[in-house]
Amino acid sequence: MDRMLKIYIALLVLLIAAIVVIDANRPKPIDWTPTFSLKDKIPYGMYVFDKEINSLLKGQKIRKFSTTPYQYFDSKFDYDTLVNDYRIKGTFLSISKMIDFDAESVTEICTFVNHGNNAFISSEMIPKVLLDSLNLEMKSEYKFSDSIYNWVANKKLGNQKYKITEGVNNNYFSKIDTLNTTVLGYQNGDSTRVNFIKVNYKTGAFYLHTQPVAFTNFHLLKGNHHEYAEKVLSHIPEGEVFWGIQNQTGEIISDSPMRYVLSQPALKWAWYIFLIGMLIFIFFNAKRKQRVVPIIKPLANTTVDFTKTIGNLYYQEGDHNNIIDKKIIYFLEKIRNEYLIDTHKLDDDFIKKLQHKSGKKLDDIQNLVSLINAYRKNNYISIEDDLLKINNAIEKVMN
Repeated sequence: MDRMLKIYIALLVLLIAAIVVIDANRPKPIDWTPTFSLKDKIPYGMYVFDKEINSLLKGQKIRKFSTTPYQYFDSKFDYDTLVNDYRIKGTFLSISKMIDFDAESVTEICTFVNHGNNAFISSEMIPKVLLDSLNLEMKSEYKFSDSIYNWVANKKLGNQKYKITEGVNNNYFSKIDTLNTTVLGYQNGDSTRVNFIKVNYKTGAFYLHTQPVAFTNFHLLKGNHHEYAEKVLSHIPEGEVFWGIQNQTGEIISDSPMRYVLSQPALKWAWYIFLIGMLIFIFFNAKRKQRVVPIIKPLANTTVDFTKTIGNLYYQEGDHNNIIDKKIIYFLEKIRNEYLIDTHKLDDDFIKKLQHKSGKKLDDIQNLVSLINAYRKNNYISIEDDLLKINNAIEKVMN
C-alpha cells in the first residue's frame, strides 16, 4: 500500500467520523408530510387520534377494518330474501387527506346508508360519484386569509371559532341540495364557506367534512383545537362505529431490496458513505500502477513439420531406404528424449523398458523392434509395402 493510498483512506475515515458526529448532534428535522397514518407521531399523522378515539367518541364501540368498504360491508350483508339487510348497524367512519374509494366501495357505502345507517367522511376531496349521487358540488378558493377559522353551526355546542391555519385546505361545498342537506359547520378565510354538512340519503345520512387536518396530531395537541374535533365528531349518531383505515396503518412495504437499509437512518448513511468512498477509491486508483505485460507466444516446434516435409521429398524420389533411415532415427531420438532409454541395443530389455514407460502394447513394440532389426540386418528394402509396414509400426508406438 503506497503512501498516497494511505492518505486517501485516512481522509475517508475522518470524513465518515465527522459526518457521524454532525448527524448525531443535529436536531432531527420535523416531517410535515400529511400521512394520516395511525402509527405516525409526526404533525400530520393520526397517532393521537387513534389513542384517544374512545374519548372523542364516548360510549361508542369502535371497530377498525383495513380492507375496502366494499369488502367489509358486503361480507356483513345477509342476502336471505326474508332478511335482505346488514347484520350490523351503525356509522361508517373515514378520515384521510384524500380518500380513494373504488366505485364498488362507493356503491356499497351508499347501500349501507340506505339501510338506515350513517357515514362520516372527512376528506379534502369527496369522490365525484358520491357528490353526484347526493346532488352536491365542491370548489376551491385559491386565496385564503392568514387567519382561517373553523366552527360548527349548532349554537348548543358554543359559538367558539377555532383558528386552524396549519395544513387546512380551501375546499368547500359550493352547491347543496337544500331539501335534504343541513349545514353543520363553516370555515372563514376571505369569505365564509360551508365545510361540514349532513345529507339525508333515503333512510340514513352522510356527514361530509372537508378539513380532516383537524384530527391530526398537531391540532389535537395544539391549544384548544381538540374541542373543534370533539364538536365535529359529536354529530355522529350513537351506536357502533366502523372505522375504515385502509392505507393508514403504515404497513405499506416497498418492493425495493434495499427497503430495510434505507428505512434506518444509520444504515442509510452507512450505505451512502460506502458508495461515496468506493467512488473516491476508484477515481484515485483508476490509473494502472504498471504497464501491461505483452503476451509473447512461444516459438513453435517445427521439428515435426520439417521432418514430414523432408520425408515427403524422399518419398516422391522413391528413395525408400533413405526415408526409413530418417524415420528410425527420428523414432529413436524421441525415445531417448521422452523416456530416457538407451537405444544403442534394441533387445528384450529395451522392449520391456519401452513398454513400461510408454504404456504401449507389447505386441506392437515387439513387432516394431523386429522390423527395425530386420531392416538393419539387410539394410535394404525394395518395395513400397515394406516401407509402409515399418512406417505403420512406428506410428502405432509413437502416437
